[in-house]
Amino acid sequence: MSAEKNKQRPIIYIISDSIGETAELVARAAASQFNGGGVDIRRVPYVNDPSEIPEIVEEASNYHSLIAYTLVLPELRETLIREAQEHNILTVDIMTPMLDALTKLEGGVPKLEPGLVRKMDQEYFRKVEAIEFAVKYDDGKDPRGILRADIVVIGVSRTSKTPLCMYLAHKRIKAANVPLVPEVAPPEEIFNMPPHKLIGLTIRPSQLNEIRRERLKSLGLTSNADYASMERILKELDYAENIMKRAGCSIIDVTNKAVEETASRVLELYYRGERHGKS
Repeated sequence: MSAEKNKQRPIIYIISDSIGETAELVARAAASQFNGGGVDIRRVPYVNDPSEIPEIVEEASNYHSLIAYTLVLPELRETLIREAQEHNILTVDIMTPMLDALTKLEGGVPKLEPGLVRKMDQEYFRKVEAIEFAVKYDDGKDPRGILRADIVVIGVSRTSKTPLCMYLAHKRIKAANVPLVPEVAPPEEIFNMPPHKLIGLTIRPSQLNEIRRERLKSLGLTSNADYASMERILKELDYAENIMKRAGCSIIDVTNKAVEETASRVLELYYRGERHGKS
């Protein structure tokens, strides 16, 4: 390897017939043991044709690099190994040793189907979709999300609506949230939702006051702003309670509750309502 290449920041090329997530995780874990993980990762996903490999390997040969790969098809692996040897590039096979070990253990033959783990794991895609949904329809950004959501969370500012929706998303629940502010009329859509799909969050005024004061401090603002005043908080909570009662939704007091605890109660209400609605 030339002296010029040795001065370069190391690059690990990830070549995969799927998305390359597994090999990247392994590469980053290993790299973290050396100089704080000071390497670049370049992922090359969905490589399914041997003719694609020479160009990738040639590019890698221009850098201080190695190639880690997850390729289940033998012809892809053979082409990669051959090309890498010609360019004197180190390669690491992430998948084959495990396939070989499982073949000996199970006595069967692997399917050798690229991306099979993702095709089998539909829950993975539902989770990603739910997370993207929660981000897109956070804080009432787009009222259309209310009609598409599994659950809609409403409440005043700083009642943990966003963390709750993100937690639910990891449970594959599409959750949107809508802030309740006295000066802004809530979307009419919430008043037509099934009660088990609409959840109201409330909190003890003293705790909300403390949370909001800390929030203002973190933003470098004075903690005695109207946003954190007890008068304002009581006004908002009273307004929110009236909206929740009008909508007929369940109300959960999040005072001193962890997000996980609140989410557990939300899911209980949601699935119970789903069962009764289908019975």
